[in-house]
Amino acid sequence: MSEQAGGWDTGADSLHRYDDYTQINRNQRRVDALKLALGKGTFSDDIDLPGMLHLKCLWSPHAHARITSIDTSAAEKVPGVVTILHHGNVPRVPYTTAGQGHPEPSPYDTYMFPKKVRFVGDRVACVAAESELAAARAARLIRVEYEVLEPLLDSRRAMDPGAPIVHDEPEASGLPGYDKERNLAASMEVFHGDYAAAFAKADLVLEHEYEVPYQHQCALEPHVAVTWLDEDNRLVVRVATQVPFHSRRILARVLGIPVSRIRVIKPRIGGGFGGKQEILIDDLPAMVTLRTGRPARLFFTRREEFSSSRARHPQILRWKTGVTKDGVVLAQELEVLANTGPYGAHALTVQGCTAGKTLPLYKAEGYRFIMNTVYTNLANGGAFRGYGGPQGFFAMEAHMSEVAERLGLDPADFRTKNLIGEGDENPLSKALGEGGEGPPQRIRSCGIQECVAQGKAAIGWERRGKLADPAPHLRRGLGMACLMHGSGIPGVDMASAFLKLNDDGSFNLHVGATEIGTGSDTILSQIAAEALQVPLHKIIIYSSDTDMTPFDKGAYASSTTYISGTSVKKACDGVVEQLKQAAFEIWRHHGDPSDGPLTIADEHVVRPDGKRLSYSEICLSTFYEHDQHQIMDHGSHMSMESPPPFAAHFAEVEVDVETGAVRVLRYVAATDCGVPIHPQNCEGQIEGGAVTMLGYALSEDFVFAGGRLLSDTFRDYKQFTALDVPEFTPILVKTFEPSGPFGAKSVAEIPTDGPGPTIANAVSNALGVRFRKLPITPERVREAWLAKQQGQPASTRA
Repeated sequence: MSEQAGGWDTGADSLHRYDDYTQINRNQRRVDALKLALGKGTFSDDIDLPGMLHLKCLWSPHAHARITSIDTSAAEKVPGVVTILHHGNVPRVPYTTAGQGHPEPSPYDTYMFPKKVRFVGDRVACVAAESELAAARAARLIRVEYEVLEPLLDSRRAMDPGAPIVHDEPEASGLPGYDKERNLAASMEVFHGDYAAAFAKADLVLEHEYEVPYQHQCALEPHVAVTWLDEDNRLVVRVATQVPFHSRRILARVLGIPVSRIRVIKPRIGGGFGGKQEILIDDLPAMVTLRTGRPARLFFTRREEFSSSRARHPQILRWKTGVTKDGVVLAQELEVLANTGPYGAHALTVQGCTAGKTLPLYKAEGYRFIMNTVYTNLANGGAFRGYGGPQGFFAMEAHMSEVAERLGLDPADFRTKNLIGEGDENPLSKALGEGGEGPPQRIRSCGIQECVAQGKAAIGWERRGKLADPAPHLRRGLGMACLMHGSGIPGVDMASAFLKLNDDGSFNLHVGATEIGTGSDTILSQIAAEALQVPLHKIIIYSSDTDMTPFDKGAYASSTTYISGTSVKKACDGVVEQLKQAAFEIWRHHGDPSDGPLTIADEHVVRPDGKRLSYSEICLSTFYEHDQHQIMDHGSHMSMESPPPFAAHFAEVEVDVETGAVRVLRYVAATDCGVPIHPQNCEGQIEGGAVTMLGYALSEDFVFAGGRLLSDTFRDYKQFTALDVPEFTPILVKTFEPSGPFGAKSVAEIPTDGPGPTIANAVSNALGVRFRKLPITPERVREAWLAKQQGQPASTRA
């Protein structure tokens, strides 16, 4: 292990060892723990305003149809109905619901209400009434006539000549690679090195197709927004969102009012997972409030969440690898066909991450990536924790195990021989930027080899191929996967923080960063406490209010600790210098100047001779006595780097060949996230992220009939529950990331990348059957096992 990884920090924090930190790398009580335990942490819907209107939507019953007429006369007569919105009485403004930085790298193909509905669950109208019951009753009375069109229900057909065109309106537009006449929401082709020559000299070239399904975020709190006009006639939007500043900007466009007239407040969030990185419902209550002057509320039901929100993009992936006979990877090629559904939010960037997070993990002489994201009339794709990584890693890591098997090599040894490492360049970072060319990246911290070593030891990898089957109908197997992700979007993501000193030596920390249940308020407070050398309770944090906090792009792209945390540290460093200067002036004013450099410790500024002034004493002096001013500073941070966290996941499974049921017995996730600011919170992120994806591997999928989603309740959509979770071992492999705050990098998304391939590889090891399509349901297992028994090829995409 390197000296860095062994515990010594480098760069600006070189005086510290991991164990010398007083506030970070510690399991501190969360700053919001008490109010949550007492039920005082208010969520978006925990508000009841006088005169509030309740909204209900009328959704399209057709997958593809043109609205020819809307008659609201009967609905308007329902007692309590105040107003009804539809495409005939609102502005037609093209926009994207994707909560991304400006200019958004997603097509402008969405409207408050479309003239043509493009999926079952698309918006048709919205009723505002005095009660939910009245609004729901009125919505059912709206009479709509449709010209039903042929739906496009197969992504493989989307670009075929003669296929139904999902977007035929003139206003829809996108980035280069957008071609609505071919149903292309996004496309790209990039390469690095001479991949053709590298394939030509390979001893083995292996190529297979893989397929991954829809997956819904299933946040406990559905989408909800409450709006009202404040005393200055400004629009206030209280919304469950990951991106309050993006919401404000996009709302201003859609509503046709200045940003200065909008305030977005993000209260507590009951889970986001990417689904709330969309400006999905904010515009409807906002428009009602602007029209009526009254507060308005829109709250999705669970069925509406499934049918009318967003989900993980399904993909068909073709992976091709060229290797030497002794297991050196020479070339890789990935082709992705992704289904974005009827609208193109995140269509380019999710699929770009499918390649950008995966391909660079294994060093090669040449790479090629081809991507087409197509429109269909099925459910909407969008942002979901992992953001393209889980799709890509399933294909790549299943494929790498297949390559190892063909070469007769241990899958772990084959991987470690080819993994990227510290000092290596990311060969695809420039080609796969956020909607354009990105900055070059060099790996400055990497614990992937140690992750593999510790993971192998924890799972008992030496047992692979030697596991005893506990019964004639049960088979056991081990599988693994190696992973990397990122920490923010380099050259794009920016965050800011503001800090001020109070009389008692406490500090107000204002951040735009969005706490969505991940513990970010605690993490950022710990970073501030460490930089200021104060206990955690001296930091009073306030976050996510576009009027009261500085800008932050929001909670996505695994950026909060790395980007927002560095902005906090910059603000604190500025305040520390002001504290030192104020203390120097106080001592000089009293005729006792310091003759050496000043330091900080235990809430004091300290002189070389040991004399000290507390932060409280300094503040009282600067407020009331000498050189009166407010000690405060702000910090903003944008990084040209995006240091990857690394991980190695391992699983032991048991397969019942009679029923096809797969049971995950043990799961190990060894992760390098740099210096863990709050180790227990990091472990929680790893466990939560991985458990979310157990269902992706084994049970979760969307089931359609004629474009209508059938699996639209928790009864029919088969998520894993607490009863299904296996024995879980998270392992933190410490490294130090020089560009991160106190050596930290991200941890939030990388655990979602592992379960798909890890479990698929374990099932393959147990049965000798390769599954190239998720989820690996009992039906598919049983079918594949029977086919093997009958001597058919031992692999399946069924």
